[in-house]
Order: sequence, then structure tokens, then C-alpha cells
Amino acid sequence: MQRPSSTQQLAAGGASLDALRGAAARNPADTIKEVSRQFEALFMQELMKSMRATTMDSGMLSNSATAMGGDMLDQQYAMQLSGQPGGLAAAIARQLERQMGVASAADPAPGHPRFLPLPGLRASTPGAATGNAVSALSGATESDAVQAVTPYGSNAQQFVSAQAQSAARVSAESGIPADFMIAQAAHETGWGRREIRGRDGSNSYNLFGIKAGPGWNGPSVTITTTEVIDGEPRKVQAQFRAYSSYEDSFRDYAKLIGTSPRYAAARRATDDPSAFARELQRAGYATDPNYAAKLSRVIQTTQRLQRSLGRTGLAADIQA
Repeated sequence: MQRPSSTQQLAAGGASLDALRGAAARNPADTIKEVSRQFEALFMQELMKSMRATTMDSGMLSNSATAMGGDMLDQQYAMQLSGQPGGLAAAIARQLERQMGVASAADPAPGHPRFLPLPGLRASTPGAATGNAVSALSGATESDAVQAVTPYGSNAQQFVSAQAQSAARVSAESGIPADFMIAQAAHETGWGRREIRGRDGSNSYNLFGIKAGPGWNGPSVTITTTEVIDGEPRKVQAQFRAYSSYEDSFRDYAKLIGTSPRYAAARRATDDPSAFARELQRAGYATDPNYAAKLSRVIQTTQRLQRSLGRTGLAADIQA
């Protein structure tokens, strides 16, 4: 007997969610496509149900058995119609790929109309279902504490512009390219939408997910975060550094990369985005096994954004 696909399972019930969570840790890109197909299948099923509700029944032949048969037929129609090229699933997949930083290098910049946010995918609270799905797919650090909406919204160009001056000043001091730092901040925070906040909602201004180890004497916030341990994502309690401004966060990141022996190879690779990201992962900056590939793509996206904004270098944003 052929086993039903996960799309068929979700259309019939929801038993495939646990399997999707496990698959997300192994292959985020494929899981995004499957999640998108399942959202479309559910939408199509509701559409068919609404259409059937507007039609007249068959009179004496209408009973509970025919109603059940109609529901089963609607499920089959939904499964057959979902996942087609150019459909709703493709649009949802592109949006999730953009939010998770797994879009291909050939994709246009986030300011392009193709990547305008889908309102239905924007979670209004941290516990919203879509937010949980995105969190499961990302494998990146994300707080279970209060996550207030940031001024950047979903516009990546606004995030780049907002952080440009701070990044340029720190780049001039440290030699780390400003676009590399902005890209890593964008990846860690989802372009400013998932900043690390304390349980009281206070902003840590920690753009890089730097933890508060034994050598840290400054303020910190404790949150529940996702770490990949022995190949499996797990929820753990962790302390993260807190700063008084975003520029302090950039400066502390540059100090960490610039002075720690473990990041010496990354310091030598500042002329190559892919090599820089790869050396950060090798040095253990993050537990996500796909961190280097994701960061490389976000750096490329940030550089495209800079070009689209007409910049030749972020240092030009510093006013004399």
C-alpha cells in the first residue's frame, strides 16, 4: 500500500506536523516547499467547502453519508490542485525563503515587488502558528520571550539604511566590512523582526546573538532559544549580552571577531563573503550546520541592496 504524502496527511488531519519539524532540521529548503504545499491544500479545501455550501442540496437523496462523501471528494480535489507551478504554494515558498534567508542568489532584492510581504503570513504575536512554523524552519536563535514589532517591518532596505552609519563607523575602526556585519545582524534578527528581548519586553540591542559567558560583566537577558545539539534542534535556556545601543552591539561583535584567536581565519577572509561565513561556522559561531550557506546568501542580498540604493560603500552614509 502506498504511503500518503505529508500534504495528504495534513489535508486529512495534521498528523504530519511532527515529521515536518524533524525534516526542517535536516533540509530547510525542501521543508519550506512542503509547508507551502500544505498551506495551499488547506486553503483549497476551505475554498471547496465554501463553494459547496452555496449550492442547493439534492433533496431526498441528501443525508449524512452524501455530506461525508462530498467532504472526502473536496479533500481529494484540494490535494490534486495544490502544488501546481505558479500557484499559491510557490508564492508562500518564496516569502518563507526570503524570511529565513534561504532564497537563491538569483532572486531579486527584497525591495523588489516579488518579495512584498504576504499579510496572511505575518504573525501578530510570538505564539502565532505561522511564527512557530518559521521558527521551526529557520534553525536560528529566536526568543520565546516578548518579541515586539520593530520599526523596520519587513523591508530589508530600511534595515540596511537604519544600521548603515553604525556599521560604517565600526568597520572603519575594525576593518570588518560593514556589509558583512549588517548581513549577519540581518540573518540573526530576521532583518530586525526577531530581536532578542527580555521577558519584560526590554530590548537587548543584541543584533548578533552573542551570549553572555563567564567573561561578560555587563547586563544580560535570559531567553529560551533553539540550539542544534547532536544534530537535533533543542530548546535551551541561555543568557545573551545586552547593550545600550545598536552601535554598541556592532562594536562588541567587531571586538569578538577581531581579538578572539578562534576567529583568526575569519579575519583573514574578509575579502570573500563565502569564506568569511564558512570560517565563522568552523570556529563555532553558531550551532546551525547550514549557518555558513545561509549567511553567505544574506551577505549577497545585502550587497545587492547596497547597489540598488546607489551606494558604493556604507561609509558614505556618515555625515561629515
